[in-house]
Amino acid sequence: MNTLSVDASMRAMIGGAFYPTGHTMVMFASEHAAREAARQLAASGHDGEVYLAPPSVVLTEIAPTVHDADQPLPSIGTDAATAREFIQLAHDGQTGLLVQTRNAAQLETLQALLQHTPYTLARRYGQLVIEDL
Repeated sequence: MNTLSVDASMRAMIGGAFYPTGHTMVMFASEHAAREAARQLAASGHDGEVYLAPPSVVLTEIAPTVHDADQPLPSIGTDAATAREFIQLAHDGQTGLLVQTRNAAQLETLQALLQHTPYTLARRYGQLVIEDL
């Protein structure tokens, strides 16, 4: 598992806010809980990328994309608002996992895990929609 590093492919085309299409961002109360969830995903056969996003990473990698998204005008979509939710949770000490969910099997593996794993927030980024899991 790598630490999250936001690149151009993880940003919205308009405004540039954090928007990792084909991935789900899940926030956990602690880094330990996030790492345990990542371990369980791997044990369940999840074959996609998984990135750890501790609070410091959310604040240095995701937070700047929100500022950029609001220039020169505030974002009209939910992408910046969703990123702000992650930023607030990071300020509260929560850790994120960015999980690849490009196909049905990857999504089903994650959803099965989330049914019995405590998490705070999970948002899946599709082509034109952000889904609450």
